Amino acid sequence: MRVLVTAPYHEKGLFEVKQDLGEVIYRPWKQNGRAYNEDELMALLYETEAEALITEHDHVTEKVINANAHLQFIGVCRGTPSNVALATATKHGIPVFYTPARNAQAVAEMFIANVITFMRQTLPAISWLRSRKWDEGAHTSYLEFKGNELAGKKIGLVGFGAIGQLIAKLTENYPCSIAYYDPYVPASAFPSYQRLSLEELFATCDVVSIHLPVTADTKGMINKKYFDLMRADSIFVNTARAVVVDRQDLYNALSQNKIKGAILDVFDNEPPDELDYKIIDHPSVLPTPHIAGATYEVEDHHVRILNEVLTEWFVHGNHSADRLANKEILSSYIQR
Repeated sequence: MRVLVTAPYHEKGLFEVKQDLGEVIYRPWKQNGRAYNEDELMALLYETEAEALITEHDHVTEKVINANAHLQFIGVCRGTPSNVALATATKHGIPVFYTPARNAQAVAEMFIANVITFMRQTLPAISWLRSRKWDEGAHTSYLEFKGNELAGKKIGLVGFGAIGQLIAKLTENYPCSIAYYDPYVPASAFPSYQRLSLEELFATCDVVSIHLPVTADTKGMINKKYFDLMRADSIFVNTARAVVVDRQDLYNALSQNKIKGAILDVFDNEPPDELDYKIIDHPSVLPTPHIAGATYEVEDHHVRILNEVLTEWFVHGNHSADRLANKEILSSYIQR
C-alpha cells in the first residue's frame, strides 16, 4: 500500500507505517505553510498515486474523495475528523480513523494554568509591575492584586469526554469538587463526582468549563439562559468550540458584570471579527489564540494513537469501532 502522509509525523512513526503497510510518501502540510486546499490535495494524491492518506488539517472534501474512491483508508490526526467529508468516505466504503484525546493533556494543563493565572490576577500584576508603578508603598501590589486559590472551588464540566475527565482527575487533588453534565455518561461511571443538570451546574459551580463537540444540537446551546444562572463571582471557560456558545449573550454577561470573567481559547471567527475582538478586549477576559492543544507532544500522541489503530486494523485484522469515525462501514468488513 502506498500511503501519503501530510500530517506531522516523526521518523519512528513513519517507519512503523512503512513496516506495517508498505511505501510512505511524506509531504507534511507545514512545509506548504498551511493546510492543503482541495485542488492541492487532489494534485498531490494524483502525483503520488497514493492508496491511503494520513492527514491533519487538509481539506478532504467530497470532490477529493470522489476522485480517490480507491483509498483504502483516511487517517485524521485530530480529535474529530471535521475536515473530512465523512458521508462521502462512508459511501465509498473508506474507513476514516481519527485520534481522540490526542490533545487531552495539553488542554487540561492549559485549563489549570489559565484558571490559576486569572484567579491570581497574574497578568494585570505583571502589567502593573512593568509600568513602573511600584512607588506607592510596599504593600500596594499585595492589596491590589490579591486573588483566589483554586483549592476548594467547584469545577463544572459541560461535556465529560477525555478532556473533561482528565481535568477532573488533575483538579480533584487541589482539592476541588467536581461536577459534570453529559447525557451520555451515567452517574455510576464516576461515583465520586456530581452528575448535574445543565441548569444546576451553571448555578452552583465556581468555574464552568465547556467541552462540547459541534453538532446540530450543541450549536448556540450555551446562551443567556445559562449565563443568567451563574453567580457574579464565577468564571466561564471555553477551550472547545466557539459556536456552541452564543457569543452575543456571553458579551452581554461580561459587559453587565453578571460573571467575574471568561477564559477563552476559541472564537466564532479565526481571525476574529469585530464582535470577537470586543470580547477579546474586554478587561474581564483572558484570551488565547486557539493554542490550548498546541504542544509538540500532541503530535507524538496522534502518531501513537493512529499507528496503533492501523496496526490493529491492517496487520491483526481487528476491525473494531475503536477510533473509527464512520462505524457504518463495519458490517461490510465483518462479512469479509
